[in-house]
Amino acid sequence: MSEPPAKATPVTILGTTYHLRGHEDEEYLLQLARLVDGKMREVASATGTADSMKIAILGCLNLADDYIRASRDGGSASGNPDKDHERRLTRMVTLLDEALAE
Repeated sequence: MSEPPAKATPVTILGTTYHLRGHEDEEYLLQLARLVDGKMREVASATGTADSMKIAILGCLNLADDYIRASRDGGSASGNPDKDHERRLTRMVTLLDEALAE
């Protein structure tokens, strides 16, 4: 059996609406968008810049830093990120790439 088509979920990040397509639960996609929007607003406020590309890049760097620090704190003894976290992060990047390609 094939998977049903991905449903588009509208989300707003930094005042722009994107339609994320995925098989994830709608609430999960909204949660992702709230996290990204919040981080980007923090960056915009802290830097005073209105350049959305700079805000997005700095926001991604901040999220990556949060992720790596959390992986180190709760990951394996070797310091490698947990595979589940890695898979979810990869999926988040894919969703953002798809939304930005619209």
